Amino acid sequence: MRGALAASLLVAASTAAFAQTPTRLEVTTRPSAVAVYADQATVTRSGTIDLPAGDSVLVLAGVPAGLVLGSRPTAHAIAMPYVVALYGVPKILVLPWIALIFGIGLSTAVLSAAVFALFPVVVLVAAGTRDVDPALVTVATSMGASRAQIIRKVLLPTVLPSVLTAMRVAMVFALLGTLIAEMLAGNRGMGFQMQRAALAFRAPELFAATAIVSVVSISVVLFLEHLNARLGRWR
Repeated sequence: MRGALAASLLVAASTAAFAQTPTRLEVTTRPSAVAVYADQATVTRSGTIDLPAGDSVLVLAGVPAGLVLGSRPTAHAIAMPYVVALYGVPKILVLPWIALIFGIGLSTAVLSAAVFALFPVVVLVAAGTRDVDPALVTVATSMGASRAQIIRKVLLPTVLPSVLTAMRVAMVFALLGTLIAEMLAGNRGMGFQMQRAALAFRAPELFAATAIVSVVSISVVLFLEHLNARLGRWR
């Protein structure tokens, strides 16, 4: 009697548990490669302002500073040792201070890109400016060329290869600074998304982000190389 009662209770409990079990099966599918690349491309467009803004700082500040230091012996003798010394400081040490002062966001990424790439631009442009043959400047001056004409006809054609080389080098450093800032002190951008994908072990998203960043970097470097070749005719 007791055995029959226990068996009845067991059957009833099993029936109730089966009734509460959902009959619909949830099927989890992995996103396709096209969807992953499209999503990462959208993220790239949302954070594309960081790197161009940092490069703008390089062009507006680094190139004129290099021209001044290269063309003014007194300024070169006074400031260049400090520039070279700061160039040797690991820039990753500056990032926490930038984040502490300016907070988390766009300004940190832009300033990090500028700090990482500013000193190579200044050093290379200053070296290219000092390589200008003084005889060319003397001849142009003796022929009545104005200061603007000397800059346009003598200085710029000579310095232009150094400027483009500096921009190619600075592009890599600026991209590195932007990605590190977005990973460590950012709330947007490709570096932030790469860190999230790595911590969540989402390999497809991480691979897509790595591929997109590599394509962007290589494309910019090749464009600057092509621009240097085209402007070589003008020189």
